[in-house]
Amino acid sequence: MRINRRTLLISGGASAVILGGGAAAAWWPGTASATAPWRATGESLGDARLDALAFAILAPNPHNRQPWQYRLDGADRIDVYCDLDRRLPATDPFDRQICIGFGCMIELFVLAAAARGYAANVALWPDGAPQPRLDTRRVAALTLTRSGPVRPDPLAEAILVRRSNKTVYDNTPVPAAMLAALVGDPGVDGLRVAGSVDPADVEKLRQLTWAAWMAEYETAATRRETIDLMRIGNGEIVANPDGVELGGVMMGLGKFSGLVTRETLDTPGSTAYQQGIDMYEPMLRSAQGHVWIVTDDSGRAAQIAAGRRWVRMNLRAQNLGLALHPLSQCLQEFPEMAAHYVDVHRTLGAADGAIVQMLGRIGFAPPPPPTPRWPLKTHLVAA
Repeated sequence: MRINRRTLLISGGASAVILGGGAAAAWWPGTASATAPWRATGESLGDARLDALAFAILAPNPHNRQPWQYRLDGADRIDVYCDLDRRLPATDPFDRQICIGFGCMIELFVLAAAARGYAANVALWPDGAPQPRLDTRRVAALTLTRSGPVRPDPLAEAILVRRSNKTVYDNTPVPAAMLAALVGDPGVDGLRVAGSVDPADVEKLRQLTWAAWMAEYETAATRRETIDLMRIGNGEIVANPDGVELGGVMMGLGKFSGLVTRETLDTPGSTAYQQGIDMYEPMLRSAQGHVWIVTDDSGRAAQIAAGRRWVRMNLRAQNLGLALHPLSQCLQEFPEMAAHYVDVHRTLGAADGAIVQMLGRIGFAPPPPPTPRWPLKTHLVAA
């Protein structure tokens, strides 16, 4: 999220700080250590499970919470748990989005294992699927085997360049053939994947997703949940490489000057508050198409399956040269979002209990840098 969010600070007040640009660049710490896990995937860690997990932890996940915990069991199994402190109770009150993030992570694990000649068996919710919130039960048990030849999936080659591109897209239309290649097989295992680049559909979803973004932003509890997870300035990013990244020299200057703080961001009418709106509106309105995933039911297995399919589409987008940005707001289930939730389900033809699990915008834009990640060792828990 670094490139677009930095624009919050490009205002007249920041330039009044005494430190000049060159001096500030030398004074503020860099964030290379926060993205080190993206560069720590080439050499073996001495355990095939860890080798695959080094890629799995790079998965997209809501608010970059990285909620996964791993317990190694025996010589070939991993028990997967949710760090319950990393859920999002305001924006994701039933942990649906968190489960989708686990699906993304599991799919990257399977792809990375196959690239090294291992088959990964995935047993979901071996202790039962918790409702309405996640609890201490296992999300999955992952087991690696080498009982026969395993065919690597070419999508694995895109893991290290996969991005959720949250920048403003240019106005180049997305060809229908490219959309079809991105969507792939539209119906597999109870999932329905679809998209549109029709101008009328695109404009309708631009308006819908922007209205939903504003609903989340103007609801105090959901806005504050996001603000509390903001890492303002490079120092905070390095100390806590998760959440919403607000880094760079200009952001450091804004924090130093007091223009950008959690309080100003959370104060309607403030410059920082308004610039958040001014930054996000052109982003959402720059969509050149949309894609979505619908499941027949709202169960935990369906959420995991949607996440696995989403990250495959994200990887395919990278290979096609497309930018893809998940738009989760209108799918959230807190009360103030109810009207937008109904609207998007009606618009996308989801009826009779079907659930729109994921919605994203597509277009063309330069790839952003990788987002911060905690090192793999911080996700390992003792047996």
